[in-house]
Amino acid sequence: MFFITGASGFLGGRLAQILCERGEEVSILARPGSDLRHLANLKFTTICGDLSDPLLLADAVRNASFIFHCAACSTDWAPISTYVSANVTGTANLLRAAGQAAGLKRFLHISTTDIYGYPKVPVSEDEPFVDAGLPYNQTKGHGERLVWEAHQQHGLPITIVRPATIFGPRGKDFTQEVATMLRLRMMATIDGGTAFGGFTYVDNVVVAMLAAASGANCIGRAYNISDGTGASWLDYLRLFARQLDLPLPWIDLSFATAIKAASVFEFTHRTLRLSGRPPLTRHAVHLLSRNQEFPTQRAKDDFGFIPVVSFEEGIERSVAWLRR
Repeated sequence: MFFITGASGFLGGRLAQILCERGEEVSILARPGSDLRHLANLKFTTICGDLSDPLLLADAVRNASFIFHCAACSTDWAPISTYVSANVTGTANLLRAAGQAAGLKRFLHISTTDIYGYPKVPVSEDEPFVDAGLPYNQTKGHGERLVWEAHQQHGLPITIVRPATIFGPRGKDFTQEVATMLRLRMMATIDGGTAFGGFTYVDNVVVAMLAAASGANCIGRAYNISDGTGASWLDYLRLFARQLDLPLPWIDLSFATAIKAASVFEFTHRTLRLSGRPPLTRHAVHLLSRNQEFPTQRAKDDFGFIPVVSFEEGIERSVAWLRR
């Protein structure tokens, strides 16, 4: 049985779709009232609840062969308590439950390349977690440490996947938000948009997850996942804008200016307790200005990772979904 957290979301939802379409036995964890329309007409079991309930989790994963932990707070703006609850405490609760699942073959944890702290030069999986002082980076790094501890101290069969910039249908940050910002003429580039985005189509991440979860030599290993397109942010925005019949961004900021502006926006939002998210955040500035093409040779060597959907086709599918 496959147990999935985060199936109401983007990556976990696509994983659930693909497994259900394959005829696998799938069980998902979802809060009451979660939007599961993307899983309509598919056969699966829903466990109503969340990661804050240890007893519920222990019962939910009791018969699981594979646990895919996709749930996370991945936005760039939320209360720190939300990040900690989802990315650290929730992960700890699920790990404890997984330790009681007698037939568990793999605990696959979705991490992120953000744990490297947004280095100027992309690094391999051997590099340690670097605290960049941003809530998402901090809490995902701490959550991943808990996964390593469960493996090293208790022998839990874990595999960690660290995707770069995931896009595709139902994607919020790099699909819906980008399209919205382009329409509003508020999308900005940093330093000309020349930084490589590390773009990764959602189906390609799912393929990597399934391959890594079934590979015997992948236990106790971490994997960067990126399509290796070599596309810059300007390339990505140009294709998106062209297919949506929208003009290219006209705002371009230097990194120094963007960081200062983001800091002011964040301070104002936090101090005045404004609703929504700031127009620009430090997290967004780092993603738009740092090379995200992290090396994926380990994934190629260990389980033959090859993207199945091209960059151009991925954008076409994304735009088609946006139009629908």
